[in-house]
Amino acid sequence: MQSLQIGFWVVAMLVLLALVFDFMNGFHDAANSIATVVSTGVLRPQTAVAFAAFFNVVAIFVFHLNVAATVGKGIVDPKVVDQYVVFGALIGAISWNLVTWWYGIPSSSSHALIGGIVGAAVAKAGTSNLVLAGIFKTVAFIVVSPVLGFLLAGLMMVLVSWICRRSSPLRVDNWFRRLQLVSAGLYSLGHGGNDAQKTIGLIWMLLIASGSAAAGDAMPPGWVIWSCYLAIGAGTLFGGWRIVKTMGQRITKLKPVGGFCAETGGALTLFLATGQGIPVSTTHTITGAIVGVGAVRNASKVRWGVAGNIVWAWVLTIPASALVAAISYFIGRALF
Repeated sequence: MQSLQIGFWVVAMLVLLALVFDFMNGFHDAANSIATVVSTGVLRPQTAVAFAAFFNVVAIFVFHLNVAATVGKGIVDPKVVDQYVVFGALIGAISWNLVTWWYGIPSSSSHALIGGIVGAAVAKAGTSNLVLAGIFKTVAFIVVSPVLGFLLAGLMMVLVSWICRRSSPLRVDNWFRRLQLVSAGLYSLGHGGNDAQKTIGLIWMLLIASGSAAAGDAMPPGWVIWSCYLAIGAGTLFGGWRIVKTMGQRITKLKPVGGFCAETGGALTLFLATGQGIPVSTTHTITGAIVGVGAVRNASKVRWGVAGNIVWAWVLTIPASALVAAISYFIGRALF
């Protein structure tokens, strides 16, 4: 009886820790949803975060749980997962998020979590239980998502410039101030749909390991889904202002038309990836889209050095979080 109680409380603690990560994901990645709409002056910061948080939660009604299934069953074999693996994965991801938030670096919460899961699983059982197909498509989209965001946003900018070539700059600015509300809403929808599902997948993995859910279940319990979407929405509501400055101003200066094109190109990329069940980085996606818009307008105005520093953070995210997760796995075994 005592062991069952301990098991329950360990699971409860890890679920709570996962929701803390989900909250931090929204807090850390709020900049992805609102940086452009704030930097162009379309919305005030406080209004923008409430706007983004609302659409983060509304995503629960839009997207199927394809990404959650990939994270829960498609990164490592569910049989190798236990409370120590989940603990290590979460500590690895949270640690990397805190470091990058403190220094204002827009890194990927998504890949920090994937790196954490891989690192903790390898620490327990080596590489034989990794699902290489799921890891490959996740790693591939580290490159694909920003490139796709870059191309779609750049093409959107070219198309909009051609359509509006006879309109006055003031009229174009006024129109796209309104349209940017649509594009920001779509991007926030994609952000909530892809990112909240990663934590859903992790908790699902934990519930299967603890026997609270069956591996053959088509979807996790409803309370898991709702709590994860609400947690990421709450995190977005509190915002992450250090990263807003980097995303909205330091890479390139944006006007409403550029913000609209960047958000629309990024949103299309997120919708595509979420539909395919691929956990992508909203940070990578919007960064690529912003650079794409800046390159079309004037490549010399893009601060390529800042973009280069961000890319280094992307490269380091999975191995850094995996290393911390592996260490945390052994710490967890000593603690529990």
